[in-house]
Amino acid sequence: MNFYRQSGFLIFGSRLKRIGDMFINDVNKIYKSHNINFDASWFPVFYLLSQKQEVSIKEIAEDLNVSHSAISQLISSLQQKGFIKSVVSKEDARHKVITFTAKGEKLLEKIQPVWKALQEAMDELMASATVSRQILNALKSIEDNIQQQSIFDRIENHLK
Repeated sequence: MNFYRQSGFLIFGSRLKRIGDMFINDVNKIYKSHNINFDASWFPVFYLLSQKQEVSIKEIAEDLNVSHSAISQLISSLQQKGFIKSVVSKEDARHKVITFTAKGEKLLEKIQPVWKALQEAMDELMASATVSRQILNALKSIEDNIQQQSIFDRIENHLK
């Protein structure tokens, strides 16, 4: 841990990835220990569907700020597992949307208590220090600033 703290922003991305990996690994361990066949990487799609009931691949990609290709691959995998299906939109018959299957709805019911417990655990973690409560605002600020000028461009400016 000392190495990460001493390196400051030079190792910022690696540090965020390490924390993210620890988070995902622990969440996946929870699913497994409760005999829930769910992977944390599926969360964004399941959560969006739990909120909207039906959503297009384009919407998912835009909401998550991920490529259409990456979302298509995830959707295909979830369809093969029988959790979601592609249907004609109720609002516009020209478009297809993604919805839960009965199997997906059943899985959603099993994972929602984990999501609630996860939210409570994270609230507890963030309440443990005043500065921790500011992390979401800090991340939003960093993301907004990167949207204005990428890390690549910022580094290039310093190499000139």
